[in-house]
Amino acid sequence: MRFGAVPVAQAVGGTLAHAVSLQGGTLRKGHLLTQDDSTVLAAEGVAQVIVARLDPGDVAEDQAAATLGAALQGPGLTLGAAATGRVNLYASGPGVLVVDASRVAAVNAAHPMITLATLAPFARLQAGAIVATVKIIAWAVPGDALTRACAAAAGALAQAAPVMAQVTLIETLIPGADPGPKGRQSIALRAERLGLRLTAPVRVPHQAQALALAIGQAPGQAVLILTGSATSDENDVGPAALRLAGGHLTRFGMPVDPGNLLFLGDLAGRPVIGLPGCARSPALNGADWVMERVFCGIPVSAGDIAAMGVGGLLKEMPSRPRKRGDS
Repeated sequence: MRFGAVPVAQAVGGTLAHAVSLQGGTLRKGHLLTQDDSTVLAAEGVAQVIVARLDPGDVAEDQAAATLGAALQGPGLTLGAAATGRVNLYASGPGVLVVDASRVAAVNAAHPMITLATLAPFARLQAGAIVATVKIIAWAVPGDALTRACAAAAGALAQAAPVMAQVTLIETLIPGADPGPKGRQSIALRAERLGLRLTAPVRVPHQAQALALAIGQAPGQAVLILTGSATSDENDVGPAALRLAGGHLTRFGMPVDPGNLLFLGDLAGRPVIGLPGCARSPALNGADWVMERVFCGIPVSAGDIAAMGVGGLLKEMPSRPRKRGDS
């Protein structure tokens, strides 16, 4: 692509890079200059204008954006119309965004004028949410660079939709303490955002044996446990109950704050998540990152949780009993 100032007599067929105000109106940025435009510009004393001209093999901005957008349109995503070198990809429904960061980087390395911006990996999605934007910065890009970007784009983005319909929340009770409805309401809200529902309430004493029985009898496709007292060790009531029920503990503790005291396991292939106390609040915490992936059928390993520390220092909740800065 050629870009720069040219005499108005030589500007015909070029794309105007900057708006020009005239007595009869304005020639807007992006306008394809005609012979009549050249004549008017000269008559009003404009000597030169800045234009862009495509070279052989160049692809115009909107066509390039649409082509790359189509290459990026993974499962569950819809593609908008291209305009001013930009095209958006949207979520078709609730779920989480699956991103191959190396492929996104390769798209952006294909040419400086080809850009792709996405939401963070595993971002929670609702229908119609913009998940990614392609922007062609220049008026056109070389066709070979666009080809490289499209090759890198394959498999870069997808929406993982929920694979579950219902989950069970088990709450354990401490004698003399009533946790109230807040915890269940917060968890129900999280499930509903992804189109899931909670099964009938289950409340049991804060004892390993009673909790183990409830885990084994839970009807949901995943089991969530909100204990009346915080889990402080992998042998505490929650993890111990999971083992008594015949399950396996994958990980206790996570490098996300708030959310440190989460545990994750499974019982005969069914996910079991021990929720930290902060899950009683609707504010974002580490449990959200685990639950959302699990609800959408994305396996979460101990290594996955260990990797959540980067970006894992979340906003501190006002209701926290002891603030981070307290000595």
